[in-house]
Amino acid sequence: MATVRCTAAQAIVRYLSNQFTEVDGKQVPLFPGVYGIFGHGNVTCLGEALEAAQETLPTWRGQNEQSHGFCRRRFC
Repeated sequence: MATVRCTAAQAIVRYLSNQFTEVDGKQVPLFPGVYGIFGHGNVTCLGEALEAAQETLPTWRGQNEQSHGFCRRRFC
């Protein structure tokens, strides 16, 4: 096995995108995507890693907390 060098953010994104569960006999992603408001705290360090993984872990960006509240409510 070869050594893979990556940042902590890249490792987190890679871990999340490799988690799966089984629903009705089908393997589906445990985390179908992530919500983010970039520019707030630690989310900015994940931006580059999330952008590189758009095919496996899409990112839905919001401009404020209220818009994400509506999205979370609808997703549940």
